[in-house]
Amino acid sequence: MKTATHWHERLLSEKQELEALSDDARESRGAVELDQQGVGRLSRMDAMQQQAMAVASERRRRMRISQIEVALKRLVTDDFGYCIRCGEPILEERLAIDPASTLCVDCADTR
Repeated sequence: MKTATHWHERLLSEKQELEALSDDARESRGAVELDQQGVGRLSRMDAMQQQAMAVASERRRRMRISQIEVALKRLVTDDFGYCIRCGEPILEERLAIDPASTLCVDCADTR
């Protein structure tokens, strides 16, 4: 079984990566210029679509960061690696795929 330090480092690394991506994409989530002279209607529509996709990506990043923060708190309280529904250990293979998992395979299947 991997140590709490291993999971802590892995979760922090993913969180930092997501926060860096969020910072890099900040400009693409900004307001779209409605300058009639500089940009044609189709270009504005394309820019608005790109903005909407950037906002949706940011929403998913923020949700994942929240999940990681919950997992980090569970590490501190020694609840990490245990299913929140049945209390049984979550398989290490499952945690290796997603260390923020809160449900064992059986409980995730009955969801």
